[in-house]
Amino acid sequence: MQNKLDFLKKYKRNVRIIPFDQINKLDPEWMPSAWYDLFNETDVTTRIETILSMWKEHMGTELSNTISYLSKHLKEIDLMEIDGKYSILYTIKTGSKEIYYEGRSPKDAFNNEVLEESWDKIPPSIRKFYENVHNGFYYYASESMGLVPLEAVTFFDDDEWGIIEELEEPLQIDLKTTFGFFKSGMGGYVAVDYSNCDNDLATLWWTNKQPRYKINFWDVVDEWIVIGFEV
Repeated sequence: MQNKLDFLKKYKRNVRIIPFDQINKLDPEWMPSAWYDLFNETDVTTRIETILSMWKEHMGTELSNTISYLSKHLKEIDLMEIDGKYSILYTIKTGSKEIYYEGRSPKDAFNNEVLEESWDKIPPSIRKFYENVHNGFYYYASESMGLVPLEAVTFFDDDEWGIIEELEEPLQIDLKTTFGFFKSGMGGYVAVDYSNCDNDLATLWWTNKQPRYKINFWDVVDEWIVIGFEV
């Protein structure tokens, strides 16, 4: 446990892993009630089965490959607190090493005014993940290769995109209605233009490559999360 905590503190100094005997003393306002039962369970296997059942209940179709990978490689989950915000830390065994992914609480404050104003226009499947599973799920060390927390979702109209000047065909998204929910950490985004997102249509957007339009949001996100596990 100390080695794990030492690694976590390299990236966020105020992080702490909450002991099981302190779970019931925490403020319930910012943590789902199901997490109390989850972390009061002393058996590791049962905890893992329980968290994965939550994923399957809400995202069993959209994130089937991610869930399958976690079913085979997830070794532990811990309740983590950083500056008053609660997360689940996923310890994933991949090859000869362990990697850590963070899933924030779906009860977090929104902290993204532009996105909040448009939230009811975002595809229901995306809202379902953020409202029921996690406020983002990503590689802990880089906060990338995953669905970012709501406060870090990119509003495309806020940024200067040099790639627009190099596009080989007309821009097919409206920057004023487009948000990037997934970040690769290497200049790649999976973005949704809520003015044109029927059937979870999305855009694979790069800062230095030509975009790909009319992709399925979850097909790419599910594939890229698993790629991130194996890098």
